[in-house]
Amino acid sequence: MNSKGIGVPESIELARIAETAARATGDRLRGAFRSRPEVALKRDFHDPVTEHDRAAEETIRAVLAEHTPGSVVVGEEGGTRGEEGDVRWYVDPIDGTANFAAGLPFFCTSIAAVAGGEVVAGVVYDPVRDDMFTASLDGATCNGEPIRSAGATEDRTGVIVTGYPNARELKRAGDAALRNYARLVESFATVRRPGSAALCLAHVAAGWSDAAYGTSVNAWDVSAGLLLVRQAGGTYLPLGGEPGGDDWDAPGYVACVGGFDLAGSVLSEIAGLTPAGSR
Repeated sequence: MNSKGIGVPESIELARIAETAARATGDRLRGAFRSRPEVALKRDFHDPVTEHDRAAEETIRAVLAEHTPGSVVVGEEGGTRGEEGDVRWYVDPIDGTANFAAGLPFFCTSIAAVAGGEVVAGVVYDPVRDDMFTASLDGATCNGEPIRSAGATEDRTGVIVTGYPNARELKRAGDAALRNYARLVESFATVRRPGSAALCLAHVAAGWSDAAYGTSVNAWDVSAGLLLVRQAGGTYLPLGGEPGGDDWDAPGYVACVGGFDLAGSVLSEIAGLTPAGSR
């Protein structure tokens, strides 16, 4: 057992349950993909939701309730349900809903288990490619094969995936956010805005992207992805949370593959990890 009471066998079992729950959504999401489903709005027109988000979450909740009765489930669409138990699940049924609704093949299902304030298991499932990224205290895999977070070592050879700056960041920081984005474009070999934080983190864990940066994220967006990155040997740093707070519940993050020179990266300054002009 680790200090939080969850050992490797228990972690592996929770990851297996998360896999089962994620796969249970696959047929529905693949069948609805590129059907141009009707879109409703939540907070504003940048925040879409479809009937498939809600239905997929209910499917996931049913599987989790069957295998871990009494656990708490926090879902993006349905909020928090369940009595306080040893395990708390964080569920994003479709991370990248705008992509899903439009027919762009970059979205996923993200499910993570938290125990004792730590993420102990998680999956990110890409239903289009049928890629299952799985993390437990035993390591990280994609489709059952171990993955290693390795790639570029510096900005000029690196690919960064990000949603920055989003509309909220532009409203808050204005031109400063645009200048920061310009610095990323100038410094990195390639900047991409794929549209799913969870899947971006899974790709960093697999070494398919070299760095990721996000602001205005929620626990269900990043909880599984952060464990994937760390268990694959990469770096995940929460940004903007309360001192001593939980990594998975901070509103921003920086992630990179193992061996990447984050201290020497422009990303470190933009994210506030180092003072301006100190590099």
